[in-house]
Amino acid sequence: MSIFMTFRIAVRALARNKMRTALTMLGMIIGVGAVITMVALGRGAQTMIEENIATAGTNIINVNAGNFTSGGVRGGAGAANTLTAEDAEAIREVPGVRYVAAGITSRNQVIFGNQNWQTRISGTDIDLPMIKSWTTEYGTFFSTQDVQTSAKVAVLGATVRDQLFGEGEDPTGQILRVRNQPFKVIGVMAKKGQAALGEDQDDIIFIPFTTVQKKLQRATFIQNITVSAASADNLSRIADQITVLLRNRHKIDNPEQDDFMVRTLEEMAAVRVQATETMTYLLAGIAGVSLVVGGIGIMNIMLVSVTERTHEIGLRLSIGARSWDVLMQFLVEAVVLSLIGGGLGIVAGFGFSQGLTQFVNWPTTVSADAVAMAFGFAAGIGVFFGFYPARKAARLDPIEALRYE
Repeated sequence: MSIFMTFRIAVRALARNKMRTALTMLGMIIGVGAVITMVALGRGAQTMIEENIATAGTNIINVNAGNFTSGGVRGGAGAANTLTAEDAEAIREVPGVRYVAAGITSRNQVIFGNQNWQTRISGTDIDLPMIKSWTTEYGTFFSTQDVQTSAKVAVLGATVRDQLFGEGEDPTGQILRVRNQPFKVIGVMAKKGQAALGEDQDDIIFIPFTTVQKKLQRATFIQNITVSAASADNLSRIADQITVLLRNRHKIDNPEQDDFMVRTLEEMAAVRVQATETMTYLLAGIAGVSLVVGGIGIMNIMLVSVTERTHEIGLRLSIGARSWDVLMQFLVEAVVLSLIGGGLGIVAGFGFSQGLTQFVNWPTTVSADAVAMAFGFAAGIGVFFGFYPARKAARLDPIEALRYE
């Protein structure tokens, strides 16, 4: 019997019990759709991370205050207060370094008129816009003189501007208050959007780091230093040189006692992408369980079908059909169930992914390899779980099958 004829008979057999066939395929539809959706979520997160890293620049090195240990008690990352503005100036002299910006951050309530907003106050230096490739929408960034004199000037992120002054407004020249201290708005940064981890990069106010030190926190230390290398090719070498420089300045002999951390964006991106990949595979594996459940459902229905059609099988065998023809007949039925269910599952996966993007604003990327993997797995499940019922049908004795009622 030709494969085409076998396929036609299989479709007719499945069409006899439409509701049962649809319910059997439902397991494959859900399984394939879930796998594609989970993989799309993971790939979307990876793409967003890579885009954010590319936007920020691959030649950035972050130096952060590290762990602090006192009396055997570890304060945790960021607890050390040994990072200083002088360290930032020393890093400027490292060969290959282009821009350097010292940083210290706090979170405060900002007030303008009868409006207020809780936001992040980022004390930084004049090089930050060049490091981040971030332009101003209105006004200008603060100057070297503003940093040296600890001037009370502020450059707003777009979100803060929208909350305090109205969407799209130009607040340049206005006075707002931070901890009841007046700050003059001298500029508004262009919209940047969400960062890799989802935080709003525009929900921020930039002021000179010296102003945060002296006027807001009464501190002599800084929390971080953002460094931009002239070329991404020498990033690892520059990071190593910065590490050696800070160890010498902080008089650290044992690397395990470092009170600072030096990280490149490439390293952080690799860690995040690896974590995202692990989570993607985990979620896809969990979703894949529903494919197995769908396969078991196919086996169950095919065994029922063999029992119901025992007389038909005996009749076909008695008039010359080979055991191979019967085996192929039921195997093709199982595979057709899986493939149709897999095809509908792909459509469902695309729909779920687009729905998440549209309504939950979660980035998704449906890749061709994920579709091929899910569809191929569905076909494999059809063959695997359909083989036993097909083999059972092929091994029926024609005489016994004809006597079956």
